[in-house]
Amino acid sequence: MSNSYQPYRSHRRRKKTAAGRLGLAGAVTGAVGIAAIAGGIVFLRPGGDAAEETAQPTLASQGDGTQQGSAVPAPKAGPPVNFTTPEGYGYSLAAVQAGTDAQPLGATEAPPSGTTYAYADYILTNTQRRPVLLDYPADLFMPKAQVPKAAQERCMPQAGIPDDMCTLPNHSKITARIDGAKPPVDDSGSMMMPGGASYVVRIASDLPVDEGISGDDLRLYVWNARYTSDRKGIQLTFP
Repeated sequence: MSNSYQPYRSHRRRKKTAAGRLGLAGAVTGAVGIAAIAGGIVFLRPGGDAAEETAQPTLASQGDGTQQGSAVPAPKAGPPVNFTTPEGYGYSLAAVQAGTDAQPLGATEAPPSGTTYAYADYILTNTQRRPVLLDYPADLFMPKAQVPKAAQERCMPQAGIPDDMCTLPNHSKITARIDGAKPPVDDSGSMMMPGGASYVVRIASDLPVDEGISGDDLRLYVWNARYTSDRKGIQLTFP
């Protein structure tokens, strides 16, 4: 009995396995079909978000606190402004220059015809002997009238900044270390500036601006409440 029963059980298992494979194949086919239909809907929708995201130029290489930069002498800069955070961190900021470039932070996708990217450089100094958090207090502002219409909703005004100025999404990167300053160090996942270290920082817009804009049109402000308690933007003056 056992010899005749075992093949029967094996045969049933094979049938179930085959049925399972058929069911799985059907499910996969159905899922692929649904995905294809959904893909067709996205592709066919005119002016959808997906199309806008594809057409929108973005920075291909984003800088961060791990970038150490090369050692350089101190560049010519405007008057330094000192800031202290609620945690007791002390910083000094001084504006260096502003301008436009198709690749302000290295390799970028080419901006659309008639546009470019805005940037500004400033000196960031740890005014204390102890390490302080590596932060980028300055923000880049430009005339809203010179921001392409497609990006104007992303160009945000801020309290204490002239109403005709706004700031686009942007990124900051250390481009140089001044007078042999030590590079930032990683302290349990937080990047810290060694005591007395000074860096040249470049802040650049993620979205393009009209190519007619010039460095004279751009401004650097510190407006975050961690650095200014009276909710007024503090301008960093270029030399």
